[in-house]
Amino acid sequence: MRTIIECVPNISEGKDRASIDAIAAAVRGVTGVRLLDVSSDASHNRSVLTFVGDGPAVRAGVLALFEAALSRIDLRSHRGEHPRMGAVDVVPFIPIRGSSVEQCVALSREVGEEVARRFGVPVFLYEESASSEKRRNLADVRKGQFEGFSEKMKDALWSPDFGPAAPHASAGAVAMGARAFLIAYNINLGTRDLTIADRIAKAIRHLSGGFRYVKAMGVELADRGLVQVSINMTNYRKTPLHRVFDCVRSEADRHGVPIVGSEIVGLTPAEALYMAAEHYLRLERFSAEQVLETKLLEEEG
Repeated sequence: MRTIIECVPNISEGKDRASIDAIAAAVRGVTGVRLLDVSSDASHNRSVLTFVGDGPAVRAGVLALFEAALSRIDLRSHRGEHPRMGAVDVVPFIPIRGSSVEQCVALSREVGEEVARRFGVPVFLYEESASSEKRRNLADVRKGQFEGFSEKMKDALWSPDFGPAAPHASAGAVAMGARAFLIAYNINLGTRDLTIADRIAKAIRHLSGGFRYVKAMGVELADRGLVQVSINMTNYRKTPLHRVFDCVRSEADRHGVPIVGSEIVGLTPAEALYMAAEHYLRLERFSAEQVLETKLLEEEG
């Protein structure tokens, strides 16, 4: 069976199209890598790249991305709504086919060590690769953001897993690790009141007593005149999209504000969308086998 590992690096650039295109081109040019998607958000000032390959190809793709990104992104002048600690902020590795979480953990450590050595960027291992339970949650690792990392890293508890004991002057630090598939899902509210988005995020996220497989925060989208509940769905089978959407809608109704739209950042498994369709259309005995494109792909395979 062919090995396929997915890598979904988040970079701290969502406005400069020339830089985003150059970084994407660097990844696309790596032999054995297939760049599937590039999603950018100017308000967040952040882009998410999705590419796949086997272990060696993904490793080469990450190194090419760092080479291109670090010469184009300077966090000293970076401003955006999304929290960030690095020019390349987070690099997750996800087993898709013919690979395991354990293999992705090993890959994250191998790549992390090389990134630290070649580029002088401190690397913090997170999720399944975490060297301690305190570092498993990305929000805990990123806390303090770029501006606070020099002080944070003076604490021995926050010395990096690889690399120098202080953040890179312009590129900060990076979180790297193996994790399960994650859906980045945002719900936009028809209000400028950030406190409402914060309250709704608190109601749905696991850390505050909400859904077990949900991380969420409120974000202001000043250029659009609204706020957003920015959500990471870490297990769409156990906490499906439609359940979270319904809860956000109910909470928004309580505050007298409408949902004006939602978005998926990057790629998502078709199954997650089938589940939402089955729920809202009240489909009976629905199967993915009924989806024409799925059936055609099976026949071609």
